[in-house]
Amino acid sequence: MTHRILNLALAALTALPFANALAANPADGVVELEVLPGWRTQAGTHMAGLEITLAPGWKTYWRVPGDGGIPPRFAWDGSENLQGVALHWPVPEVSRINNMRSIGYEGIVVIPVELALDDAGAPARMAGRVQIGVCEEICVPVMLSFDAALPVDGRRDAAIVASLVDRPRTVAEAGVGDVSCAIAPIDGGLRVIAEIPMPPMGTDEEVVIESGDQQVWVSEPHTWREGRSLFASSDMIHVDRDGFTVNRSDMRITVIAGGQSVDIRGCAAG
Repeated sequence: MTHRILNLALAALTALPFANALAANPADGVVELEVLPGWRTQAGTHMAGLEITLAPGWKTYWRVPGDGGIPPRFAWDGSENLQGVALHWPVPEVSRINNMRSIGYEGIVVIPVELALDDAGAPARMAGRVQIGVCEEICVPVMLSFDAALPVDGRRDAAIVASLVDRPRTVAEAGVGDVSCAIAPIDGGLRVIAEIPMPPMGTDEEVVIESGDQQVWVSEPHTWREGRSLFASSDMIHVDRDGFTVNRSDMRITVIAGGQSVDIRGCAAG
């Protein structure tokens, strides 16, 4: 776990350019953010949480929001004794807004935040900003600030633990076989067809494909089943319309259905 956090340090700690339009913050009465200070883990990391409370009828977004959503973006400036960050996203819900797929949460959601520390025996501070999208009939971006001390002697928090339990299943737990990805050029980009050998999770299986490069847009997949395999086909286009390549080992595939999900890291050549 700590190794993964350290690998995320550069991206997670980079200050983010937030939209100027957020100067007039529409968050009042719609969304509130609270830091749950959490506890030190046996691995020497600190497990905290960001609790997002939404007004009735409003939603916010998962790591990958869907074509109709706004991706969450974090900046950790102002933090102390912090080396790296890993976000443990609980299983999201899939819905449709204006005929576009939306992936996220409503009500109250706690996002566990695991922090690698420079000094595991010293207090830490988690401070920064998060830009999220919130939606009712329309979607708007909001920016929220957070700042909290993380004590060495903090206690386990039931809300954080519940979100950690509500995690994606591993490939072994879900009975996923060897996943392959066939990639071919298309006009202006690439097309990937993933074959995922796995038992059905339900009649409403949704697939999310991430390229591993935030500058590469990935379309909502077309999905179908053949025998024991789930197939998903997506188009990838660079945001600057530049040429690009995709490393299959950096790709991430998530299958969501029936209140559960499966997290698949990387795929072989198809």
